[in-house]
Amino acid sequence: MTTITTRTVEYPADGATMIGHLALPAGDGRRPAVLLGPEGMGLSDVERRRADTLAALGYVALAFDLHGGRYMSDPEEILARCLPLLADPGRMRGIGHAALDVLRAEPRTDPDQIAAIGYGTGGAVGLELGRGGVSLRAIGTVNAVTTGLPGEAARIRCSVWAGVGSEDPIMPPAQRNAFTAEMQAAGVDWRLTVYGGALHAFHHPPVDHPTVPGVGYHPQHAQRAWHDVVGLLAECLPVTQDPGNMTQQACWIAGTDAADRF
Repeated sequence: MTTITTRTVEYPADGATMIGHLALPAGDGRRPAVLLGPEGMGLSDVERRRADTLAALGYVALAFDLHGGRYMSDPEEILARCLPLLADPGRMRGIGHAALDVLRAEPRTDPDQIAAIGYGTGGAVGLELGRGGVSLRAIGTVNAVTTGLPGEAARIRCSVWAGVGSEDPIMPPAQRNAFTAEMQAAGVDWRLTVYGGALHAFHHPPVDHPTVPGVGYHPQHAQRAWHDVVGLLAECLPVTQDPGNMTQQACWIAGTDAADRF
C-alpha cells in the first residue's frame, strides 16, 4: 500500500462548523477525488478508514460531516436530526456543496474528476448533488435509495449505483421501486444491487450503542458492497494505475480486517 497523509478540515455548513477527514494519496500531482458521506449517526472512524483506503488506492478522499462534529448514538436524536434533513433537498445539497467546495479547493484534487459515494443519509446527500446538476463522474449509495423532486433526476449526468439489503425495513421494496422508476424515467445509467438477507446499515460494523430497528451488520455483504463501490470507481473514475490492479488491491484490503475496516 502507498503512503498516505490525512488531516482534519473544518468548514461551515447547515448552520454549524463541520469537521471532515481528508485523506491524500502519495505523490504531489492532481488525482481523481471521492466525496464520502456517512450514515445518519455521523462521521466516525468507519468512514475515516474508508477514506484512508481510497487514498491508498490513489484517490483524494474527503469523508464529510453531517452534524457539526458530533456522532449521534441516541436513536431518537438521530431520527429527529435526519428525518427533517432527508425531507429537505435544499439542506442536503447545502451540506454536500460545502463539502464539495473543500474537496475542490484541495490542490491535489482534479476538480473535473470527482465521484460521490455515501451511506444512508450521506448517500442521499450525494444523490441530491446529482439531482441538483453537479458534475460528477459517478454516484454510489448504500442504504439510500431515496427519491427526489419530480423531474430533477434528469440533471444527473453520471452512472448511479445503489446497494440495499433485501430485508431493509427503512428502504423496503416500494421505496426501491420508486427509486428505480425515477432513475429509469430520467434516462440515468443506473444499477441496483440487492443483498439477500441484509438489513439496513448492513455494511457498518456493530456499534456499542442502541440503533434504530431494522439495523444489522452482515460481514459478507459488507465486503461485497465495498468491492462494488471500488468497481464503480474503477469504471467511472480510474486512477493512473491499472483499474484491474486497483480492484485487486481493494479486495485484498477488504479481506484483511473487514469487520473493523468496512
